Amino acid sequence: MIWDKKDIPPELVKELADKYGCDLLTASILVRRGLTTGETIRYFLEDDPRHFRNPFGLPGMDAAVERILGAKEEGEKVLVFGDRDVDGITSTAMLTGFLLKQGMDVKWRLPLGDEPYGLSQKAVEEFAAEGGTLIITVDCGISNMAEVDRAAELGVDVIVTDHHNPQDKLPQAYTIVNPKLKDSTYPFRDLAGCGVAYKLVSALRFALKSELYNQPVCFLNALPSNDSYIIEIAKMVNLAVIDRLTETVVPGMVGIGETRIPAFLEGQQILAWDAPLQKKTLVKIFGAGFEIYMLDMAPEIGRQIPQAAGKSLLRLKEISRIARYADKPMGEMDIFINLFTSFVQKKEGHFTPEDNTDLQLAAVGTVADIMPLRDENRIIVRRGLASLVEKPRPGLSDLLFKLGLAGRRFGTTELSWQLCPAINAAGRMGRPDKAVALLLSDDPKEREALASEIITLNEARKKLGEEIWLLVEPLAQESQERYGGKLVLAAAGGIPRGVTGLMAGRLVSRFKTPALVVSFTEETATGSLRSTRGYGLRFLLEACADLFLDWGGHDFAAGFSMVIANWEPFLERLLTITAAMELGEAASEETIFVDAEFSGPRTAQFLTTELFQLADRFEPYGEENRPLNFLARGLKVTDIILMGKPEAKHAKLTLDTGKVKWPAVYWQAADKVKRDFDKNDTVDLVFTLNRNWFNGSETPQLMVTDLKRFSNEH
Repeated sequence: MIWDKKDIPPELVKELADKYGCDLLTASILVRRGLTTGETIRYFLEDDPRHFRNPFGLPGMDAAVERILGAKEEGEKVLVFGDRDVDGITSTAMLTGFLLKQGMDVKWRLPLGDEPYGLSQKAVEEFAAEGGTLIITVDCGISNMAEVDRAAELGVDVIVTDHHNPQDKLPQAYTIVNPKLKDSTYPFRDLAGCGVAYKLVSALRFALKSELYNQPVCFLNALPSNDSYIIEIAKMVNLAVIDRLTETVVPGMVGIGETRIPAFLEGQQILAWDAPLQKKTLVKIFGAGFEIYMLDMAPEIGRQIPQAAGKSLLRLKEISRIARYADKPMGEMDIFINLFTSFVQKKEGHFTPEDNTDLQLAAVGTVADIMPLRDENRIIVRRGLASLVEKPRPGLSDLLFKLGLAGRRFGTTELSWQLCPAINAAGRMGRPDKAVALLLSDDPKEREALASEIITLNEARKKLGEEIWLLVEPLAQESQERYGGKLVLAAAGGIPRGVTGLMAGRLVSRFKTPALVVSFTEETATGSLRSTRGYGLRFLLEACADLFLDWGGHDFAAGFSMVIANWEPFLERLLTITAAMELGEAASEETIFVDAEFSGPRTAQFLTTELFQLADRFEPYGEENRPLNFLARGLKVTDIILMGKPEAKHAKLTLDTGKVKWPAVYWQAADKVKRDFDKNDTVDLVFTLNRNWFNGSETPQLMVTDLKRFSNEH
């Protein structure tokens, strides 16, 4: 393995540490990971929900909220339709549970057995026959053109909420909520389906509880600038700024009627910070005859946010945590808007215990769908995971108990390897309804039975996966030469469609190329694609779009279905596509990117249990945020125990820093003992941090990634 520690400018490290109030080690890791802008850094250093982006910034959100509120008012029948994977299951449970609590007539549905992905015509027609009038899709729908058209024919509105890549043609839905739409101005495109569902629920909560819902307000602030004054006005609806106006005026030169201000303010409620001062300033600008009514927000905000009381906007700008992360200087108006937003959120109690239980589902779905753990996904997962550990919601608590995770601290690793696969198994085995029912049930006995069923399905899924791998792996091996080593393909009637994605992912790991796994029925072929080495799947799918019944997904994980008659033409076209396919270079040797190095006296200084606080700060780990890799030099191996049954494959080490003796686990390293290192050797190692939970107690330990005998060259 290659150990790669990127050189970084120390002056930049010092600058970030001073600006963002973090220690030098944290700042150095941020720089080494390329996290140097305030917008990226704040999602690593902050987890307050105030840093969530406004849900009304998502395209289609306003229309979706209005339509759902209308359905509530009119007592309409509503169907929530989701996908069969963890993201779809958690999205379905979250939105359905919220609507049920509002007293709405709502039911839910997902694809069962071999039913195709996404909204089906059968589901639309059956719901319409029951008198249903509104379908809300979650984690699906963006490619369901024909099904949405059929709903319209039957008088059923469809709200599509999704996060998959849209095609050039969009379904003619009532509205579409998707951060990846071409005209979307939402700052973060990589929400999971359950992240979009969480945003919808958040917007609905605001609409149902806030006096400000759909009520425009204007913020006005006038401040001197040399011989003139700058008048700033911002218009806000649903805590989102929708328009701004800036006028620079020289006192006595123009009347207010000669500016754009009256038209902008017409019919608006005007808010000011220190209204008496603002009125005096405006009189200076426009003369004694000028009069305008404005509401002074400073006293009321000061009561809700004591640290703001009695301070000017200029002073508040200096102490604002949000302003600290702005990559461009924030003006007084920006500070006023942020203060008002925090004030409303606090006064109206936006972040409730119910919100935390929804974040639990959003966290699980986000991790399961391998979404980038950047931007607000970090707050979703961090807060959702903390809530899940502290007080798991019914359904999840039952699964955690059966998985041995109840009553202990755990992180994204346990979510990824234990909880998410258990929930996902229900969908892979054709029974995602069991998982949704578990998450929505109020009956402890029913939840106990459903949790047991899901654990049983998970065991069956593991067994099936191993059996199908024995079929899939040789087929993929045979296909390598046919596609020039750029793609592997496994297609057979004996492959259940529920495991095609799982198998494609394993093939990517095995062959280091894009992979396609296809399941056949009598009428259709259904495929799952997974990619690697920088190859986006959209080109392949678009080139074959005329052959598909439907297709869609992400850049590196996608799927399609087609009639059997199109299979052979598809294979012919695939040969042409792969011939032109360009892949990035496969790594000849694995590279470990080192985040921080400790050597000499620094090893004992930094290699203490306090280092876990730093590792916890960079949680959650996952896609686009790997665990921190530390390099320590000159540690002595004082003990080695071989582990594993029936054959010892792993090594448990005791490493001495000079002050502390650390337990360390080195997987698949039994054959390296005495060959590459031995007891009493001094070694250099790259490791991550881990907490071992055993018999109700927690022990900190190192997880060795690579180890070499100590070199004096360093």
